[in-house]
Amino acid sequence: MSATVNTVPSQFQPELPPSPQVGATRVRTLGRLLLFVGVAVLATIGCGWFVYVQTVEEAIQDLRGNARHRLDLYASSLEREIDKYANFPYVVGFDVSVMGLLSQPGDSALKAQSDLFLEQFNARVGTLAIFLLDGSGRVISSSNWNRPDSFIGRDLSYRPYYREAAVDKVTRFYGIGTTNNEPGYFLATALHRRGQIKGYSVVKVSLEQLERSWSSAESPAILSDAHDVVVLSSVPAWKYATLQPLDAAARREIESAQQYNGHRLEPLGMQVRRVLDVSSRIVFLPALDRSRGNVFNTTGMFLAQTRMMPGTPWRLTVFLDLKKADDLAQTRAAFGALAMAFVFGLMYIFILRHRHLRELLQAREALQRAHDELECKVVERTADLYAANEHLQAEVEERKRAERTLRDAQSGLMQAGKLAVIGQLSAGIAHELNQPLAALMTLSSNAVKFLERGDADGARGNLGRIGPLIERMGRLTGQLKTFVRKSSGEARPVSLQKSIDNALYLLHQRLVKGQVTPEIEGLAADVQGWCDPNRLEQVLVNLIGNALDAMEEQPVRRLKLAVARDEQWVRLEIRDNGPGLSEATLQHIFEPFYTTKAPGVGLGLGLPISAGIVRDFGGELTARNATEGGAIFALTIPADKETRT
Repeated sequence: MSATVNTVPSQFQPELPPSPQVGATRVRTLGRLLLFVGVAVLATIGCGWFVYVQTVEEAIQDLRGNARHRLDLYASSLEREIDKYANFPYVVGFDVSVMGLLSQPGDSALKAQSDLFLEQFNARVGTLAIFLLDGSGRVISSSNWNRPDSFIGRDLSYRPYYREAAVDKVTRFYGIGTTNNEPGYFLATALHRRGQIKGYSVVKVSLEQLERSWSSAESPAILSDAHDVVVLSSVPAWKYATLQPLDAAARREIESAQQYNGHRLEPLGMQVRRVLDVSSRIVFLPALDRSRGNVFNTTGMFLAQTRMMPGTPWRLTVFLDLKKADDLAQTRAAFGALAMAFVFGLMYIFILRHRHLRELLQAREALQRAHDELECKVVERTADLYAANEHLQAEVEERKRAERTLRDAQSGLMQAGKLAVIGQLSAGIAHELNQPLAALMTLSSNAVKFLERGDADGARGNLGRIGPLIERMGRLTGQLKTFVRKSSGEARPVSLQKSIDNALYLLHQRLVKGQVTPEIEGLAADVQGWCDPNRLEQVLVNLIGNALDAMEEQPVRRLKLAVARDEQWVRLEIRDNGPGLSEATLQHIFEPFYTTKAPGVGLGLGLPISAGIVRDFGGELTARNATEGGAIFALTIPADKETRT
């Protein structure tokens, strides 16, 4: 007889500590994983930021074109309004009584004729006031000669329109009247005879009608003077504010001309955040309590487009709100980052699959080597034992048993490898991410429809739900095998009404498509359970979705949710009017990979995962048939922390 081969069954071999090479391999694998995650996070953030910046820049370019168009309209309306009165100071000098009074200031008859002419002329052309100044700047005749606030006798030599007036030139000046505190636009020229200045004619016009037309526009607009004081504004709170703090010289010049009659001229608080060119800037406007009631927004980030008014030191500025551009950029950035994260998720799945295939091939090669070695040993042992006639038959039978054992072990190992791949990838990613991705598609589609209808609040509500769903997807990827291990989610009091509402909302399209109106009994706002809200919603979505699947062939579909609560437990029953559950199904329904659906439709993991989640809550999930037909799934969870403990 040959020497007996000393073999020890694997289950009795001592467990050896991992070798340093295995530890180093694990460290390298962990390092690669951390590097991949870091690159994925940076790429996702970079993609979102790039999309945000590009969208904002495109929106700013579009707004600049719109702003230039608005400036054209505002400037043309302002020029038309002023040009209507531009020649009136010259017309005043054509009246004989006016020129006669300037030559003979003490003639009362000429003064009466001049006052009457100015009064009639002012009423006819619709100006605020028309008056004459003598050579020293004193008013000697006025259209309001017979009113308590008459200008006659007032010394206006401090006004710039008197100091700068000249022959054949109209001087323009905006200011607040010192007599009646009425703002107006002054047009003045020197009246002469044969080149000798006799006096000055001044026409005061109102720009309030133009200012009121600006207030009904879509965007705020202002007109500022050489000192950056706002003289006209579509926002009443901005009038007589300054775009930047005034220096001492500017304040002295304004006070000497009594231009704004004692107004404080406080800064508007505008902050320049970015200069695009000489006429375009991105600015921030602070909130002012007195600016409420406008038809447009007056605080936040704006595109400020400016244009100089020809022949004047005035600047016309229009502000276009950047909030819509920022909201659009944030939405696109979120979708861009989500798309990049999805791409990296697919890459990670591909890497995992490649790694599992490689490990499977290595295991198969190792098994083949072991098989070859065993074959050699069997051949050697058979050859040695062949000489011994009495042991030949026993050795042959032993070889056959070894071959059968080897084939069984090989088949079991291949099956275990397949189940590992399915359990790690399909159970986690294909099932857990299915519902959130469907919800994201529903919410984004509804948001687009709301925006097309101009319902910004509805769109904002849908977009607000996308963030929590994305966070939920991040948490779900860390729970790929929740049906075989304890949940790490933190339990807390959860409103059952809110969880049911969220689950029904996610399945809204399926409910509408199937013409199903859920019936809810016994549900009150104060009914709470002790659990993880996100995972409870996952269970409810799965159970309600299964009920809808079961009722697909029914002509009339009825879905009923019944809630009951006692001191320790909360019980929710979900009942459908489908075909019900067979006896075999009731015995295996909570086993992994058991399903009654057609191949390719379900994996048989939804109910096992749901049952595992409920067990983590400290509760129970059961199934039975209703007496009147259909299936009932009963969900029981603790009502408070003490019940669970």
